[in-house]
Amino acid sequence: MPNIAIIGAGSVVFTRRLLGDLLSFPSLADSEITLMDIDSERLELIAGLARRLVTDSKTGAQIVATTERATALDGADFVITTVRVGDDDEVDRGIPQRMGIDQAVGDTIGPGGVIKALRTVPALLDICHDMERLCPDAWLLNYTNPMAMACWAINEATNVPNVGLCHSVQNTARQLSEYIGADQSEISYWTAGINHMAWYLKFERNGVDAYPELRAAMDDPLIFARDTVRFEVMRQVGYFVSESTRHMSEYVPYFRGSPSRMERFGLAPFDLGARAQQHRVDAHYETIRKELESDAPMLAQRTNEYAAYIMDSMETGTLRRVNVNVKNTGLIPNLPDGSCVEVPCLVDETGIHPCYAGEHPEQCAALIQTNINVQQLTVKSILEHDREAAIHAAMLDPLSSSKLSMDEIRSMMNEMFAAQPDYFNS
Repeated sequence: MPNIAIIGAGSVVFTRRLLGDLLSFPSLADSEITLMDIDSERLELIAGLARRLVTDSKTGAQIVATTERATALDGADFVITTVRVGDDDEVDRGIPQRMGIDQAVGDTIGPGGVIKALRTVPALLDICHDMERLCPDAWLLNYTNPMAMACWAINEATNVPNVGLCHSVQNTARQLSEYIGADQSEISYWTAGINHMAWYLKFERNGVDAYPELRAAMDDPLIFARDTVRFEVMRQVGYFVSESTRHMSEYVPYFRGSPSRMERFGLAPFDLGARAQQHRVDAHYETIRKELESDAPMLAQRTNEYAAYIMDSMETGTLRRVNVNVKNTGLIPNLPDGSCVEVPCLVDETGIHPCYAGEHPEQCAALIQTNINVQQLTVKSILEHDREAAIHAAMLDPLSSSKLSMDEIRSMMNEMFAAQPDYFNS
């Protein structure tokens, strides 16, 4: 059985999903699972949950909890990262919003995504350098955003075999089946691009092109209202995209540029106060505490997250296809080599094998390139310790550049730097 380390295990909701997945596969159910987090209170809670899941599921997994990263990584076969470094809504989203940049989430692109990457990716690189020393053959399965920037930097700066994992492709496929009234078993697809902007280049129902059905569904006002931005993007460029209406609205300049446009597409402004209240009163932790006090069994339930499926395939040789983030080595020829792309990959006992996705339709590649511009300069900023490159990255952000002048973007970024002296002190 493999040795699995989860770094950032204090993300209790997500870690619970991962634990349920791991314990549901016979090839993984008796693994040694090491939970690591720097927050000892969260760690204690998730360790209690993990041990209860093991007992109630009648598996033989060994649960280890530690605040020491080296302890967790030593001898690991798989390392899952789900870390958050200095997340600050007031800085990442509040400062840009006051400048007129209303980000929906602000953790992947935009000024919030750039700043988050500058805080987060160095910590991921530290983890990878520890892996090179303590578990050089281990695979890194990264769930930490901003995904493309993180994986790009890891590929540039380390020798760690890694993939970036997200659930947007499989979740969107489920939504598409609902829009056309199909069972998921009827649906097949071929999806590629970058994380949060991968395109359904083929979408079929029982082997027949299902795009005509999807376009017909879009004409139903009730269905259109469920996914306004993505349907509008499909109407204009011809293909459906993998990330939600809320997220997609901040990756391009067409939807969040004015209150009237936001209202037209049913987009709510970012609510800093609501987010602050959500952070103060986190019901997830209280729910888990009550569950642990109850005698009701806590059973492992499998989700659609890719991590455990990948590990099971590598342990058993079961062939699977997943959409994950890897280095572009000609996989999408009209996107830059070396960038991070999200493409179909085959997984078996010999590893993860990216598939050639082919050239994208020009309009789809061009929209992706606007995001890659930001990613590339942010990675340069991180690896070369070049703050100016981060400012240039924000200047190229599609939404920011549609709203602010270059001087205003520079001023915004400098204010964001100054607000976090623990991370940006020079």
